[in-house]
Amino acid sequence: MERRDTSQTPGRARAALRRFALGLPGAHEDFPWGESVVKVGKKVFVFLGRSGRGLSLSVKLPDSNLLALDLPFASPTGYGLARGGWVTAEFASGEAPPVELLRRWIEESYRAVAPRRMAAELDARTSASRREKGRPAAPRRASRRPSRR
Repeated sequence: MERRDTSQTPGRARAALRRFALGLPGAHEDFPWGESVVKVGKKVFVFLGRSGRGLSLSVKLPDSNLLALDLPFASPTGYGLARGGWVTAEFASGEAPPVELLRRWIEESYRAVAPRRMAAELDARTSASRREKGRPAAPRRASRRPSRR
């Protein structure tokens, strides 16, 4: 069971998740339809919605989609995006979002849409960070994309 940080309000969680997403290689913010999205290149990897009392975010989860949809705060994303593995998580103003879980989802979504070189840059950054902390490097994930040979 995912432990929730009860000190995180949805507004603080949104700010922390936005900073995390924007810290990924090549990430930048855009505001189509009046809501905040974070993209890598021209591809959206997280919809952060409008800032307000609660928190709503949508991410592409090709690997953990079904597990995510078992959680009470998650639902298939509308506008036909659910077919592509997109999941929306929503939290009311009094709820404490599971920030670490949502960071993992944002990273999975980023890896699903990012160019290979950007994902490789993230892998290198993650490995260097783990070495600095004295932890073994995380195993490399196999690419889900076919070879372009």
